[in-house]
Amino acid sequence: MNDNTADSADGLFRLLFLGDVVGEPGRKAVAVLLPLLKEELKLDFIVVNGENSAGGRGITPKIAISLMRAGAAVVTSGDHIWDQKEIVSYLADEPRMLRPMNYPEGTPGHGFVVLESKKCKVAVVNLQGRTFMNQQLDNPFPAITACVEKLREETPVIFVDFHAEATSEKVAMGWHLDGKVSAVVGTHTHVPTADERVLPKGTAFQSDAGMCGPMDSVIGSQIEPVLERFLTMMPVRFGVGRGAVRLNGALITIDPATGKALSIERVARTWHE
Repeated sequence: MNDNTADSADGLFRLLFLGDVVGEPGRKAVAVLLPLLKEELKLDFIVVNGENSAGGRGITPKIAISLMRAGAAVVTSGDHIWDQKEIVSYLADEPRMLRPMNYPEGTPGHGFVVLESKKCKVAVVNLQGRTFMNQQLDNPFPAITACVEKLREETPVIFVDFHAEATSEKVAMGWHLDGKVSAVVGTHTHVPTADERVLPKGTAFQSDAGMCGPMDSVIGSQIEPVLERFLTMMPVRFGVGRGAVRLNGALITIDPATGKALSIERVARTWHE
């Protein structure tokens, strides 16, 4: 199923996921383009990773609300979730703003949410990898297995944002969850991968959705400070890049009755302020 303009009356469920939103440029692009994409792609549900939306590091309650107002039903995050201190209390009060679910029991916030859409119930799970990242988090493989078993009692339509560094860990997670969830899409590296596919048992997979951030940058950061860091190995503060923004994501078409994905396609748009 590759006809993005098909009438939503066909009964299929169209979910758009946008990769890491980077700073003010990324937020502006999402605010402008997301309502247009909702109409163009006949979207039923939108998930946005807001991991880097506050100056490139973390997210604030105000920004989370702005992303939801732009059209996001759920905002996910990752390893920078705690970088803005005001987000901690907000996480406890807003179940649609997720932090990775494999933090220890008692950590503030929610790692997954189940929402009612016009066509079906939708579960969204935020998960974080450990390879080259925080080794003290719970192992994401058994953690997500137990989580998905419970979620499937409510709905077969389950989307997983796997925020991880290593491609191997992301690919392994795709195979681990094949046939158990509707989609596993990676975030964190800010570079969209060309490995999107539907796995044999019906799970859509892509190693990384990419970012919604400045094109003339180093994965969202200003070029010169990053070059200085690589050239001198001295600590340098990185600001968010400026200029044209590339919005990257994935469009997943799902059979709401079974939860199986029928297609996954990369989505990319360029926005000039």
